[in-house]
Amino acid sequence: MINIVLADDHILVRDGIKALLEDQTGMRVIDEASNGREALEVLERTDPDLLIVDIRMPELNGIEVVAEVKKHFKSVRTLVLSMHDSEEYVIKAIQAGADGYLLKGASKEEFLKALNKVASGGKYFTGDVSAIIMNNFVNGNATTVTSKKEPVDLPFKLTKRERQILGLVLELKNNKDIADELEISKRTAEVHRFNLMKKLEAKNLKELTEKAKEYRLI
Repeated sequence: MINIVLADDHILVRDGIKALLEDQTGMRVIDEASNGREALEVLERTDPDLLIVDIRMPELNGIEVVAEVKKHFKSVRTLVLSMHDSEEYVIKAIQAGADGYLLKGASKEEFLKALNKVASGGKYFTGDVSAIIMNNFVNGNATTVTSKKEPVDLPFKLTKRERQILGLVLELKNNKDIADELEISKRTAEVHRFNLMKKLEAKNLKELTEKAKEYRLI
């Protein structure tokens, strides 16, 4: 059983999540909080497996809460659920120690997938998070926002989806794994991989990695 605490200052959001999880076997909301400070108080008395936390909250914001959780409640996994998809918010959340970042506009299927993955010890970041952020922060290669490399002028243009897939390819994931993670067909994943190899003029994974480094894509 995955015991969950919800922290969001909007009661409608909390009620919506509780209603969604009522029919899910193996998941239950054991308590909730309407602000950041209350969230920490709830964690002290409930010891849940997972905290779902919004970023914009009174008292303490979600990023501050995540940082406190990592210091004082190390067994609790954290999933940030936010309406903000800006790079700044994502980076700060990951720096604070968030195990996942999901947008409130996500589908029910993606939401449940994120919950299961984070609760089981994995990481989950919404598909709108760029491959650069995934590579630098999920793998712990950067610690501050300012540590990111200056961009270079690319002789080609990568779409958001191609950047996502580039990050997964460089994590040595095959086409089926990529398709499952991004909820696309295996054929679509194959086409994107082919286009990436063509754009970066790479014949194999080794060359693709070298080109990605050269263009500061990782």
